[in-house]
Amino acid sequence: MRRVIPDLSDDVDLLDAYAVPPRVDAPLVRVNMISSLDGAISVDGRSGALGGSADSRVFTALRSLADVILVGAGTVRAEGYGPARLDDADVQRRVARGQAPQPAIAVVSRAAAFDFATPFFTEAIATPVLVTTAARAASLAREAGSRADVLAVGADHVDLPLTVAALGDRGARSVLVEGGPGLNGDLARADAIDELCLTVSPRIVGGEGPRILAGPPIQPPIEPRVMHVLEEDGFLFVRMSLRR
Repeated sequence: MRRVIPDLSDDVDLLDAYAVPPRVDAPLVRVNMISSLDGAISVDGRSGALGGSADSRVFTALRSLADVILVGAGTVRAEGYGPARLDDADVQRRVARGQAPQPAIAVVSRAAAFDFATPFFTEAIATPVLVTTAARAASLAREAGSRADVLAVGADHVDLPLTVAALGDRGARSVLVEGGPGLNGDLARADAIDELCLTVSPRIVGGEGPRILAGPPIQPPIEPRVMHVLEEDGFLFVRMSLRR
């Protein structure tokens, strides 16, 4: 992995490159997404065809630095999410940093219809967190039992800034968002994203798939500041600050 911006380096340590800056007011919120050269984020509904070994290493590095992985329920279903699984070396580094051995996955859903017999719940090391509305939370907590924690954030819709604050109250200082586009778009319109980590895949796939953000236009447009660009095997890894 080499760095091409802001300076040249032929041997980049990914954990250093994506180190979480110190914050005291709120968790750092990062969105991690992959896109083809022509703007697609998936092929036949899944992102796997766009990735490669370099992308996988960045994906793992970002997960290893996060306290919580935040994702929409639709993405959990489409991508076949299972529990987070970091290797022993990453676990040791997390414990040395004062983090839990594995990051918890928090799933955002207003309807909150889950199958608690799936491996996502039954094989989880870190207890999943289900983020839903106050109207749904009590019944969901009864359904989940000990298999998940339930957060109620908003009366009849999921309040995303309140979600981030609630995760911070639970001890998270780094929240990694893995989509989908609807969740990303809602966070962006709420000005709740600190960084976008975008992998540009050297693929052209056509089709009419979704972009990294969905929903109404953002006004005024966000003007990101590039923090670094890494490259390997034709993949570009762009880390950007989105704070206005």
